Order: sequence, then structure tokens, then C-alpha cells
Amino acid sequence: MHKLTLKELSAQLQARKISAAELATLFLDRIDASDLNAFLHVDRDLTLAQAKAADARLAGNDAGPLTGTPIAHKDIFVTRGWRTTAGSRMLENYVSPFDATVVERFNAAGAVTLGKVNCDEFAMGSGNENSFYGPVKNPWDKAAVPGGSSGGSAAAVAARLAPAATATDTGGSIRQPASLCGVTGIKPTYGSVSRFGMIAFASSLDQGGPIAKTAEDCGLLLNAMTGFDERDSTSLERPKEDFNRSLNDGVQGLRIGVPKEFFGAGLAADVEQAVRAALAEFEKLGATLVEISLPKTELSIPVYYVIAPAEASSNLSRFDGVRYGHRAADYKDLADMYKKSRAEGFGEEVKRRILVGSYVLSHGYYDAYYLQAQKIRRLIAQDFRNALEGPNRQCDVIMGPVAPTVAWDLGDKTNDPVANYLADIFTLSTSLAGLPGMSIPCGFGQGDKNGKRPVGLQIIGNYFDEARLLNVAHQFQQATDWHLREPA
Repeated sequence: MHKLTLKELSAQLQARKISAAELATLFLDRIDASDLNAFLHVDRDLTLAQAKAADARLAGNDAGPLTGTPIAHKDIFVTRGWRTTAGSRMLENYVSPFDATVVERFNAAGAVTLGKVNCDEFAMGSGNENSFYGPVKNPWDKAAVPGGSSGGSAAAVAARLAPAATATDTGGSIRQPASLCGVTGIKPTYGSVSRFGMIAFASSLDQGGPIAKTAEDCGLLLNAMTGFDERDSTSLERPKEDFNRSLNDGVQGLRIGVPKEFFGAGLAADVEQAVRAALAEFEKLGATLVEISLPKTELSIPVYYVIAPAEASSNLSRFDGVRYGHRAADYKDLADMYKKSRAEGFGEEVKRRILVGSYVLSHGYYDAYYLQAQKIRRLIAQDFRNALEGPNRQCDVIMGPVAPTVAWDLGDKTNDPVANYLADIFTLSTSLAGLPGMSIPCGFGQGDKNGKRPVGLQIIGNYFDEARLLNVAHQFQQATDWHLREPA
């Protein structure tokens, strides 16, 4: 039963072949037996109470497609009842008095929360090694990272500890771990999913999205997650849509843009081979490949690592030891309490980004760094517009690798922050532009010892083109079985 997709599990529940309580118990038992460190907080009583309520809805014919289906939430979404730590000592025992909008919407749909999954501290990281509670292990190879910051979400789905999980993407944190763990994940257009109750890292970049086994499952999850929220000032007011409406449209005549900048120096040969094979599969399905150029791609890393730390330094100023969160036990005065509480509560990567952000926002450097980065961000977005929009548009979607390599070993990049940052080179530009992007499994790399570390194909679309991306991904998954492969 744990190997079924979310849609298949929904059908089993609707047909009353299994109860929501039985299904939740099955996954809770698998979580208890796991040694991946994917889950930070599980409460069997809370989960089974939700499952029993879902069973009552199913019995009363008051059920939707997600009623009774189990889901895990990234520990960046606040949840009533479960702890919300953001992977940090700063929020070690914090329990929110309210639910994030995303959690509210899944609760309203009748989904059953399995627990909270591990993540890089305040979503800052590319390998899930920055969590105060220890790194998550990649289920394909426990010596490898699962990717970050949503490594707990991706590892939980890949190991079949949960059929689906919520995640967040600031610079690639849905797509990159989905790629390294061999699962499907989508970051929707910025503003599509409410950020209310999502602990902020970089407010102009943070975006929630789902990770699941298939594109079809991701569409079902997006149907529940998206929608206008007046409590979020960045939420977009748009009509609700069915993201799976175009799943069976086919890809005949689809023009796929292949950016030459995504296939240059730094891309591992085994990753390129898997991605090229996936592109060839799309040609067999009737699509056409078009070489395009996104010339500002190489500027994405310096731009991102000016803008994101600047916003982080502002957002994290609220953690001062006064209202909630960690407070130092021994201090002389208020200023000393601030300093000691933040020094003890934040990890090294978070401190590093706060320092960088404070520097680029300081007097004399704002114009030279932050303002300049925002101008280049606009140029990066224009590269995509030139390719995807207007009467002279070059392509319908853009494809390429998600990450330059397969998952690296735990500890390999711990002392080299720049090497970690470079792991996001192909995902950052999409986030800076606010475009939707997704990762789907497309093969395995040979860069590790056993040739069993997954490779993901990235699919990028124009604004609000999620339905097309899901259709394209679904057609590939109908023709291949990479998404069905499971770790031992």
C-alpha cells in the first residue's frame, strides 16, 4: 500500500478498501522504523485523530480527492499541535497557536498530517546538513545528502515514509532535493501559494510547493495549496484552476528550449548524459528541441547571494530572545541578551547570511550591492521573457539539468560554502524571475560508487503555466518508469 501514488491511495480510500486510520498507521510504523532522520516531530495521537475525522467524512460521502490521504509538512510551516522549529535551535520547542494557510487548506481538504520533516535551518542550505537536529540521509545512499533545504520532504517521499510532502523553494529548494532523491517536485509561480505561516527566509523569493511521486500527484496537491490569501501581501488574486486539466494533451509540436548555458563547464558528464537522454525521449513523443540562450545565468549566484541574505537579515531580526524562541540563560543587560541569544540560537550558515545581508544593506553599500543586484535580477527575468513570451517567442517550455552533479557525500562540502552555493546554479535564475519550475526523475548518475544516485530533469515554464508543465512531465512519466524506481 505504501508504494501507491497519492491518486491511487485516494481511490482505495474512496472505495473503502482501507480506512484513513489504517493508512496513517501504516506510514507511522514505517516512520518509526526509519533511520533517515527525515522526521523531526511525530505525534501518533494527533495523526490518528485527524484520520478518524477523515474516515467520518468518507463514510458520510463528504470527501474530496485528498480526504484521508497522509501528508508530511516541512518544518518551516507553522502547525498547531506539532512543533515548528525551522530546523533551528532558536525554535527548538516552539508550538504555534495557529496553522499556516497551506496547512489549513490541507486540513480543510481532509488530508492527514503524519508529522513535521527536517530541513536546513531557516531553509538555508543545499544539502540538508545545516539542520540543528542533524542531517537527513538520502534513501538511495545513506552516505549522501538528500539535497536542501527541503531534504526531509524529498527523502520522506523517496523512502515511502509519506506519499507526499509540502516543501518550500527559495533558490531551488524543492527542485534540487527532488532531483537528488529521485522524486517529483514543483515550485509554482511566485505568489500562487500563500506565505502566511511560512517562516520567512527571503520574502521576495520564498514559495511553497509539493513533492510527490508523480506529476499527477503534484497537480492534486497544487489544487489544494494554491489560492488568494488576504493575510499574505504577496498573494496573487487569481481564479482557482484545476492543474491536472491538461494532463492528457500530449506534447506533439511542443517546442523545448535548451539553454546552452545549462550545458557548459561544471556540468557532470553523467548528469548531462541522463538529461540528454530525457530530451531525446521528448523528441520521440513529438516535441522539438530549440537551442536558446539565457546569457545572465552565470550572474544568478552573485545576485541571489546578495538579495536573499539581505532579506534574511531583516526577517530574522525578530528572533531576539524576547517574545519567543531561544533565550540565553546568562546575560548582563538587554543588549547582552540579544547578542547571546542570537549567537547561541543560530547556526553557522544562518549567521553567515545575516552578516552578508547586514553588510549589503548598510550605508554606503546598499546602492553598490543590493540595488545593483535587483537591477540584474530584472535582466535575468527578461532573458526568460525573451524566450517564452511574445509573437517571437522561441519555445513553449525550457528544459535542462536541475543540479550540476548527483548527490554528494555527507560532509564533502561542509567547509566550503561556495561549493554548496554552486549546487543551485541551474535553479536560482527561475526563482529570481518568479517563474514556475519542476524536477522529474530522468535517470541515474555514475558519479558515485554504485551508480545509483538519481538525476532530475528541470522543466521551466512561463508565469502561471503550471498546468502545461504538469502535462509535459506526465507525458514523460507515462513513457518512462524513472519515477517508479525505489531505493532498496
